[in-house]
Amino acid sequence: MKYLYALLAAASLAGVAPAPSAPTASAEQRRLYVASPGIRNYVEWGGKGVLVYDVDHGHAFIKRIPSPFDDPGGKVENIKGVCASAATRRLYVTSLTRLACIDLVTERPLWVQALEGGCDRMSITPDGKVLYVPSLEGPHWNVVDGITGAVIRKLATGQGAHNTLCLPSGRRVFMADLRSSTLLVGDPATHEVVERVGPFSAPIRPYTVNGAGTLAFVNVNGLLGFEVGDVTAGKMLARVEVPGYKQGPLKRHGCPSHGVGLTPDEKELWVVDGFNQRLHVFDATVMPPAYVASIALLVDQPGWITFSVDGRYAYPSTGEVIDTRTRKIVAHLVDEQGRPVQSEKLLEIDFAGGVPVRAGDQFGVGRVTAPATRRP
Repeated sequence: MKYLYALLAAASLAGVAPAPSAPTASAEQRRLYVASPGIRNYVEWGGKGVLVYDVDHGHAFIKRIPSPFDDPGGKVENIKGVCASAATRRLYVTSLTRLACIDLVTERPLWVQALEGGCDRMSITPDGKVLYVPSLEGPHWNVVDGITGAVIRKLATGQGAHNTLCLPSGRRVFMADLRSSTLLVGDPATHEVVERVGPFSAPIRPYTVNGAGTLAFVNVNGLLGFEVGDVTAGKMLARVEVPGYKQGPLKRHGCPSHGVGLTPDEKELWVVDGFNQRLHVFDATVMPPAYVASIALLVDQPGWITFSVDGRYAYPSTGEVIDTRTRKIVAHLVDEQGRPVQSEKLLEIDFAGGVPVRAGDQFGVGRVTAPATRRP
């Protein structure tokens, strides 16, 4: 395994990725922000901090932003989530117990806030004003002011608050309790749960939604594949299994598919397969989505998937960078010493003139705002 890691690092440093794209008219710089330790507290896959990569130049390592969290006694806490707002120029990361806010221009922490019940994978409204931070598999979400860090209210939901996703429009926030088979939908204007989707066949793990917020694609316990929910009708539509692959022992998460994402144009759905160390690609223009292809990963069992803002690249948690058009691995994330990096908490942030102009998402959320017509 160490020999494989050395080969991957050498390949990355040698420039395996495609040639840099031409500069845009506004001279934007596209950056990938990778929070570490982003898989449990394993510092061997990126150390501590937020690692920054140049998307347009082979995903070359640029710098490391120091971790905003102090770890008394040398104990390192997992990074549980990451999100950002270009509007307010802020980056947020959660540990098991705290939420931290970092200025994206100065790269200095603005505040660190301990939250009741701990923290998990959070999300932020597009205007950067409100964060929804799940307690650590607890009974509530903390609704937090994105500027001050003050808790606006505590939204009680169930017993296992976990993953959170705000629509790009800001119209809805989706909340999944990992001990529940029902997906909750909140209204950021009132901070109340206004819709429920399901039940699905088992408790919900990772999930994603289309940009219009009308369809949800969820991983559930025991399924190599995903299920589809109709948000408007509040019910499950379909169950889709990955064909031709068997389930087997997993290193983490205990869920055969722990990661699912839509390409931004919503034409494809990519699904993680831990045991078989693969990503499976489905045609999302039909309902239910149809299997298209599988991509073998080289390093480890994947536990997450997200995409670049333009959909050109797919980022599994194992550190490979995949060209979504060719479905080929074109780079590997490495740190400043050439060591392989893995993380389930990463997103793209674009800059112009030294300030952020656009922020992606840790989830592979669709970015088509009008409902598409899908063939039956």
